[in-house]
Amino acid sequence: MYSEKVMEHFANPRNVGEIEDANAVGQVGNAKCGDIMKMYMKIENNVIEDVKFKTFGCGAAIATSSMATEMVKGKTVDEALQLTNKAVMEALDGLPKEKIHCSVLAEEAIQSAINDYRVRRGEEPLDIKEHAHEH
Repeated sequence: MYSEKVMEHFANPRNVGEIEDANAVGQVGNAKCGDIMKMYMKIENNVIEDVKFKTFGCGAAIATSSMATEMVKGKTVDEALQLTNKAVMEALDGLPKEKIHCSVLAEEAIQSAINDYRVRRGEEPLDIKEHAHEH
């Protein structure tokens, strides 16, 4: 069963949509496992001024994307990179075991967008370790 917080973020997800002039865009997931997350960020002076997402997936995928964007909005790039899937899950009062991979995707989507930002600026991309998604 889902917590009330998960249900609330699923019913009323925050920060849904695209950012026209995003300078950081990341996409993770694949159609095979059914969850795809696309994250858009507007980063100014190393601060995530705005962040939006589009998620194709289950309720947990939408809720974790929503919560993750809330948690990184207004933060610096470095702070956003510290966000773990565990922190996202805790903020949502937990997830069913078989939905934990959704929170991992949310963490990866943020890292993927920040990587895009770095590459666009001519910086070295981060070495992001891909988590193995168990299903």
